Amino acid sequence: MKLASLLTPQQVILDLKGEVCEEATAAIVDHLISKKMLAAGLRDEILQSLREREQQISTGIGSGVAIPHAFSDSVDQVVAAFARSKEGVDFEALDNAPVNFIILFIVPKKEYNLHLQALAAIAKMFNNCEVRQQLQEAETVEEVLDIFASRPSRTHSEK
Repeated sequence: MKLASLLTPQQVILDLKGEVCEEATAAIVDHLISKKMLAAGLRDEILQSLREREQQISTGIGSGVAIPHAFSDSVDQVVAAFARSKEGVDFEALDNAPVNFIILFIVPKKEYNLHLQALAAIAKMFNNCEVRQQLQEAETVEEVLDIFASRPSRTHSEK
């Protein structure tokens, strides 16, 4: 699985609003609902799961990147979104820096291993400062998707 395979143009937000983690994640979930990628009836369940996960330890992994994620019995496949915040979001990240790139995903509970693979692939991709710079400079959703498609973000199961 490549990260790019989880994203369509409807799942990319170039100018995310929200100053803190909860505002930003709610905005992303609301975006997914508005694009019919997630059922409106799941909003509270998903936000609660994301909140609980964030309370364990911040999903802000450093270098301006956060990977909020949650499990749900209510989704049949991974639902993902990429959002960019020009101003930065306070995620209480491990390096205390504001977060500019958020990759949110909701994983079916039965796919726990997939979640671990996705986390590893995303962390590896965003560890590359060139990728972060390209994503910061991208002006269109298509450019963002092209950057993801051109990067080696495969999970271990494809090696």
